[in-house]
Amino acid sequence: MTRTPLVLALLATLGAAHPAHATDVQPAPPRHTEPTGAAQATNLGTVHVQARAPGDRHDTAIDSYGNASLHDTPAAVTVVTRQQLDDRQIRTLSELAREDASLGDNYAPVGYYQDITIRGYPLDPATGFRGNNLGITGEQKVPLEDRQRVEVLKGLAGIEAGVMEPGGVVNYVSKRPAEVREVTIGTDSHGSRYAAIDVGGWLTPAFGLRVNAAHEAIHSYVQHADGRRSMLALAADWKISERATLELDSDYQTSGQRSVSGYQLLGGTAIPAHPDSSRMLGFEPWQQPVGIKSSNSSLRFDYMLDDDWRLRMAGGHSRSAIDDNVAFAYGCFYSSDCASGATPGYFFAPNGDYDVYDFRSPDDTRVSDEARAVLEGHLDTGALSHDVSIGASAFRRTIDNRAYVYDYVGTANIDEVDPPYFAPSPNQPGPSVRRLTSWQHSLFALDRVHLGEHWQLVAGERFVRLHERSYDDTGAPERDTRLSKALPQAAVLWQPNAPTTVYLSYSEGLSLGIQAPYWASNGGTTLGPRLSRQVEAGVKVQANDALDLTAALYRIHQPYQFAQPDGTPEGFTFVQHGEEVHTGLELGTHGKLSDNLNVVASASWIQARAESTGTPSYEGHQVVNVPRFRSAVYADYRLPFAPKLSLLGGWRYASSNVATPDGQVRVPAYHVFDAGLRYATRWNGHALTWRLSVDNVFNHFYWRDTGTSGGDSYLFPGAPRLARLSASYAF
Repeated sequence: MTRTPLVLALLATLGAAHPAHATDVQPAPPRHTEPTGAAQATNLGTVHVQARAPGDRHDTAIDSYGNASLHDTPAAVTVVTRQQLDDRQIRTLSELAREDASLGDNYAPVGYYQDITIRGYPLDPATGFRGNNLGITGEQKVPLEDRQRVEVLKGLAGIEAGVMEPGGVVNYVSKRPAEVREVTIGTDSHGSRYAAIDVGGWLTPAFGLRVNAAHEAIHSYVQHADGRRSMLALAADWKISERATLELDSDYQTSGQRSVSGYQLLGGTAIPAHPDSSRMLGFEPWQQPVGIKSSNSSLRFDYMLDDDWRLRMAGGHSRSAIDDNVAFAYGCFYSSDCASGATPGYFFAPNGDYDVYDFRSPDDTRVSDEARAVLEGHLDTGALSHDVSIGASAFRRTIDNRAYVYDYVGTANIDEVDPPYFAPSPNQPGPSVRRLTSWQHSLFALDRVHLGEHWQLVAGERFVRLHERSYDDTGAPERDTRLSKALPQAAVLWQPNAPTTVYLSYSEGLSLGIQAPYWASNGGTTLGPRLSRQVEAGVKVQANDALDLTAALYRIHQPYQFAQPDGTPEGFTFVQHGEEVHTGLELGTHGKLSDNLNVVASASWIQARAESTGTPSYEGHQVVNVPRFRSAVYADYRLPFAPKLSLLGGWRYASSNVATPDGQVRVPAYHVFDAGLRYATRWNGHALTWRLSVDNVFNHFYWRDTGTSGGDSYLFPGAPRLARLSASYAF
């Protein structure tokens, strides 16, 4: 395993074999073990905080829209505050996705790094996640203890996006130095143990530090899936002068936990009748935990040239090293119930049989480096006022891994509490080689024109040049992709009064093609890039100083890539044909409804259709893993007669969810209710806060995810009832 430092032109950045098979059948690996061409970068700009009311609500700004406040931003942005993270005791990306109705899971196993969808489109782990507005590897479990908030930009990110999937981006924003000393301990109904500390202060009037550390001994609701996690993070701010500031952030986390395989449709047509969310399919005692070591570092310099112009420079380094191990439950190629060939081998058998594979891919290393410089300022041209941003960025992503072991070891059944013992494969992984190197260089510019008191026009463009090379498992060159594209963005804003903004926007984005699944006639082929287009209209209303109301109507077009049934011996060819069109309506509210009642609520309606595909059975219905309707409501009510005690409650709903491309199989709709308490008191003159949260109060079984990985479909159960108790003491 080697590290190759990136020489950043803009800023120096600090940064902390062949598979063997029982037969010629080659099922898909359980995760992304091959480069998928997803080496794109996005820039979710710096967000400036201005507290307006208790509860950590923010007037944030996205740089791609001229460093304006959220109220002046022609895009839908959700901010998950520190208080929400604490009160809901959120620890994973899947739990974070519950906070907004436009978010959902997409192949998010327990014990593994997780992915989500925004507006029905899965995020690319190469580009969909950011830390302090710089790209980080998505193949990690991002720690949340050192985050002040999490921002979700929904939809195409405009000129800051570069090459990415059209759903949006998730940006993790670090805590800044402050006078704070707090320790938290916790447990849950399964016996997990949790401890965290948050310490910070200003050593001088110009220099401050903040340190966060945490350890968690995880007792999972899934049998045999206990694990552990430890993290350490540092933030430093240096006010060099009245005009210059420097910010440093760095975090490191190590975790280990067995990965839990998902269910698959029985015979490709039936949902398992008696699933058990606590059962680990394919468990073998020799299965090692998935070990993930991740680090993220960033350095940001801000210099005020004068009262109107500012220069910002930033560099970031992110690295994730994964020891991927799993006794993987997949398909039924070796089951007698599939011997006739009537059932596709890449589903579970009609009787519930599934094959177990010994999968090992150690030292699977993903690295992302990014540098960016932006000049922004204000100027007047006659009667017009301009807010201008001009910038350049460079992004590099590499993947190094070893030829993995992926060998059949036996066949089990979903009704078995534990599968029979099967001997592991004697084969060993090969040497580590470079599998992907991708560069993205970009220039971008944006002008926000103020047309009088009530109107604004925002227009800009990003020019991106992508150069990507992939290699086979011996290190031999396999693909060389070069691509240049200009991506425009435009928006009109109307503000009839100070609390109200109405906007109409248009954006274009670019995403690279998907790799064909192994079972298609052109398996392993990466299809061409896709140009996405989005039109969005929205309304934002500040009902009062503590309550925001939002609505957005959008339509996104992206070329549709899918396995098309045909007459080839394999039965399918992976093609790009027609469009996947998502038309949606989002409603949201965030803030105080009264002195004692805070509410965070959202609703999302999406019509997600494949059009003009040449395969009529794939059209006229929802696409896979996009419920037509979702809602999420969370309330925080402080009891007037006991002001130290607050009642917390939540409701989550998702309509039925399609599980096959032809729409013939759907998992049922679900309602899930959550509850909790927060008791804020003082002990020895210091603040003491108790928190009790109970997720899925009525212990309702539901399918939370029908997503895909490597072209294969999986079903993941939602978590059963889980109670968490914690105490935070400020000393």
